[in-house]
Amino acid sequence: MPSVPFAPTRSFPHFRQDFAASLVVFLVALPLCVGVAVASGVPAELGLVTGIVGGLVTGMMRGSSLQVSGPAAGLTVLVLETVHAFGLATLGVIVLLTGALQACMGLLRWGRWFRAISLSVVEGMLAGIGLLLVAGQAYAAAGLPAPASGLGKLTGLPAAAAQAVRSTEALASLALAAGTVLVLVAWRRAPRRARAVPGALVAVLLASLVTALTGLPVATVEVDGVLEAVRPPGADGLAALASPAVLGTVLAFTLIASAESLFSAAAVDRLHPGPRTDYDRELLAQGAGNAVCGLLGALPLTAVIVRSSANVEAGARTRASRVLHGGWLLLFAVLFPEVLALVPLAALAGVLVHAGWKLIPFRGVLTLWRGHRGEALVLVVTAAAILAAGMFEGVLVGLVLSVAKAAWEGSQLRVEHTDAGGAVRVRLLGTVTFLRLPQMLDALEALPGDRRVELDLSGVTHLDHASRAALDAWAERRAAAEPDAVRPQGPAAPAPEAGPRR
Repeated sequence: MPSVPFAPTRSFPHFRQDFAASLVVFLVALPLCVGVAVASGVPAELGLVTGIVGGLVTGMMRGSSLQVSGPAAGLTVLVLETVHAFGLATLGVIVLLTGALQACMGLLRWGRWFRAISLSVVEGMLAGIGLLLVAGQAYAAAGLPAPASGLGKLTGLPAAAAQAVRSTEALASLALAAGTVLVLVAWRRAPRRARAVPGALVAVLLASLVTALTGLPVATVEVDGVLEAVRPPGADGLAALASPAVLGTVLAFTLIASAESLFSAAAVDRLHPGPRTDYDRELLAQGAGNAVCGLLGALPLTAVIVRSSANVEAGARTRASRVLHGGWLLLFAVLFPEVLALVPLAALAGVLVHAGWKLIPFRGVLTLWRGHRGEALVLVVTAAAILAAGMFEGVLVGLVLSVAKAAWEGSQLRVEHTDAGGAVRVRLLGTVTFLRLPQMLDALEALPGDRRVELDLSGVTHLDHASRAALDAWAERRAAAEPDAVRPQGPAAPAPEAGPRR
């Protein structure tokens, strides 16, 4: 019996499904790899290199079986800031060290602890990135230079719009970007069979075709070749590690890339009934991929939910699909790099404006505000801090705020007091920390000074050092006037002196 092409074998029982899914993921990844690279201020070929590494290196390793990694829109703003601040030569060193830290954390089994990061911080981070991406790519859509700061990008939009209106080239570029966004939005309503072709690919192909046929005066992608774009880190890049600012950027890359990848893994697990993610192994796989990207001087990679969901929806069963998609990207980069020169930059800007808009959780903020206003506040403050101060600073603000919120909510205290004949019975219930000191002392100091107090602490589950010291001081003050003024009860009860100090 003749063999059937691509027939399943015992080693690859789901090869047909994985082969078909890999083609879909390749078509989704291709325009995103190029678009993210251009928006990050690096050669377009480096986006393909990162996509290839995400498929062939990270995709080969165990962790999350159906998650697909590559250059992500979520890191675009940080990469652009890094390239502007330190240069492209230092980017490879930063990505290499990021990968090494991720691999170490995976080996130390720290991957699961990233799940303890507040979801509001992550959503606030993505919202801030989305706002910066939309604002920054609006300038790129018009062919205009963008301000360096986040607030500058937002506040400068009116002036940029006025400048674009006076330029024929800028208007043509904006029209092309707007058409790209419209195609992406409308493609969701296309027939199911048509939607088998990714909307981003259709939008970019149509924009390229329109540009070629009409001769629109818009800029296109510059292509030098993959080998020319690859620049391993040199001595200058390694010397930059002595700078605290560079080390801070490494920490920012590590935190953001790891959190985005592991939260994406949790989301992908909800899309399929297959094996669940091993978070430590996934973090190790992400680290290995970023280390290779750093050695090649390419962009950092993270798990990308767009490609991962496309992989699941296309019927992928094993990690073979993501490895194959890396192979297709490699073949394209080797055989057809000249095709990229036909792609207008405005079309890629439109793709990223659409991607950035989807990162902003408008409905999520409203839902949180109705049920968990504290979480909504953390989300909004994180996004605003990213816009005002930068990515790393904004995420730190969000983390500190979420920890403070958790500490405040975890310290729950209830004070009950009843009249017990000649005494006042006071009962403290809950967790007493320094955050609840004002509440506790206000209640105790408001008690009548001429009545004996029976203080019941049997309902206190935790009494920290500051609260214990304050409680002891209050009891001693009451005992100074009358030795038997306070009768403590319970294991956490203070031990006031029998009389005033002499």
